[in-house]
Amino acid sequence: MTIDVSAILKETGGKMDVDGEAALSDTEFLGETYRFTAPLKIKGHISNNGKSLILNAVCEGEMITECARCMKDITVPINFLIDENLVRAGEEASEDDDVIVFEDTQIDLDDIAAACFLMNIEGRYLCRDDCKGLCPECGADLNEGDCGCRTDTIDPRWSALADIINKDKQ
Repeated sequence: MTIDVSAILKETGGKMDVDGEAALSDTEFLGETYRFTAPLKIKGHISNNGKSLILNAVCEGEMITECARCMKDITVPINFLIDENLVRAGEEASEDDDVIVFEDTQIDLDDIAAACFLMNIEGRYLCRDDCKGLCPECGADLNEGDCGCRTDTIDPRWSALADIINKDKQ
């Protein structure tokens, strides 16, 4: 979604409402894949403070990703704030300022929403809080029942610790 901000560029204190959709493409980030079946809804406003434009908006929608334990696809609601300073290309901005540069009078909200999305995702998503995950031996989904694999085997890297614990029990 592209917004034309020419109406508020020359007017300090000028403000315009933003109400639209941002189409995000499927995203891979830190080993996870996030898919979007519908555009995200963006609602807020852009205001001119005399030095830059300020975008304040709420972004909402849904994404599809995998449960971190059982690997099943899950639909996760998305809701995050966008709070960005926007500076027109060629205008002065302090080196310390964290700004997004835009060309002419057009601002691409899709790119801004995509960047803010990446800053707001959680590390892991679960299908439910008590998800049991997959069996490390056979890969069966433990949410569907016990697979029958032995669970008392000890990782050889921890065997020395198991020996100490067993000696203490005796």
